[in-house]
Amino acid sequence: MYPLVYIARHGQTEWNAEHRLQGQADTDINALGRKQAANNGHRLAELVRNPADFDFVASPMRRTRETMVLMRTAMGLDPTAYRTDPRLVELSFGDWQGFTFAELEERHPGCTDGRRAAKWDFQPPGVGAESYQMLLDRVKPWLDALRQPTICVTHGGVMRCLFRLVAGTSKKEAAGLEIPQDRLLRLEGRSLEWL
Repeated sequence: MYPLVYIARHGQTEWNAEHRLQGQADTDINALGRKQAANNGHRLAELVRNPADFDFVASPMRRTRETMVLMRTAMGLDPTAYRTDPRLVELSFGDWQGFTFAELEERHPGCTDGRRAAKWDFQPPGVGAESYQMLLDRVKPWLDALRQPTICVTHGGVMRCLFRLVAGTSKKEAAGLEIPQDRLLRLEGRSLEWL
């Protein structure tokens, strides 16, 4: 059983808007992303009575750290008083990072067929590239170590892994989940709920 955790995906980036594979490329959030982060912070201010009871943790990437700073500012808290955890970094798309699927297909016709057929277990080409299953193996120890109420800013891939780990969502369904950037995911016990 897990403690209460509020999880936010980082705010939108230009690469999100362009449907580019971001992975571990270190991008910044855009104007809409900053608004999404502030709005999620205002929502947390309504939900969290005593922020001092919560551990605040983010992926160390720029887009997640900026989101956390804006959320904490909106909550009226010291924007820098949080920690990072590398286990919360997005999966790596290897050589595919920075490209859209259309661009990849234009360069190498058929290269994305394997991902469409088995998205959860597909590992893109390139050094350090990961499948969702490899990401899940990285995220699970973080999830299992949770002991106190937590507010977390991470990435879409990590949140898909949480649905597999907590709710037992199938590989196919988890891989296809839409992960909004303007809502919070509430985890408690064995339940996940979008707010």
